[in-house]
Amino acid sequence: SAAATLHRLNDGKLFINIVSGVDDPTAYGDTELDKSRRYDRTREFMRLVRRLWHEDDVTFHGEFFRVDHSTLQPRPLGAADGRHPALYFGGASAAAEQVAATEADVQLFWGEPLDGIAERVERLKSLSDKLGREHAPLEFGLRITTLVRDTSEEAWRDAEAKVASLAGAPRVLSLHNAGAAEGQRRLSDLAERGEVLDSCLYTAPSRYGGEGAGTTWLVGSAAEVAAALHRYADLGITHFVLSDTPYKSEVVRLGDQLLPLLPVT
Repeated sequence: SAAATLHRLNDGKLFINIVSGVDDPTAYGDTELDKSRRYDRTREFMRLVRRLWHEDDVTFHGEFFRVDHSTLQPRPLGAADGRHPALYFGGASAAAEQVAATEADVQLFWGEPLDGIAERVERLKSLSDKLGREHAPLEFGLRITTLVRDTSEEAWRDAEAKVASLAGAPRVLSLHNAGAAEGQRRLSDLAERGEVLDSCLYTAPSRYGGEGAGTTWLVGSAAEVAAALHRYADLGITHFVLSDTPYKSEVVRLGDQLLPLLPVT
């Protein structure tokens, strides 16, 4: 009901990102340590939420959730026409992809190289068909850090300086542990292929955590980064979650320099 209320207050501009594969669920008060069970719970939750957003008198007795004769008020904006807050979902394991293929509205990828994204898009489309997806076709999104400067030289100088600072910080988190989520392991492995992949995908930050690291970065002038994002769009990516730190100054830079070069809707 809180999500439905926010969806109405924001004129439908609410997106929900569901995360199942965190490295240490106990830090969030979660006692379910079996990752496959956590994905089963996620699937059940997403199915129940959809029903509550769109149906009256919902009774649901699942393995993890139980609801009797529940009718949600208020409903999301446009619920009568099938609208609801988009359910974003991330995950790269086989169990995660089965949930995405059948239940998510948007599969959100980390910033992998173009060949990896293309392969995953095609696999998820095929999996959606194989598993008999009942909802609108699965859409795809990219979550990536964008380090944009006036020139390519300035951008790379700042990117390398930021990574050097992160590498020496005592609070940096290692992402090479055995319990890391599959998507995070895939990112950390990219650095073994080279520090710069495709045109301007900087993999060195994926070795570290904090300050926008733990991910890959698109580095360059606004035109160079925009061109890279267009190449992802050509693969079927229609949702982009972009950021850099410090957030306030960088979001202004993205709005002034990068977004005018993108077909934003």
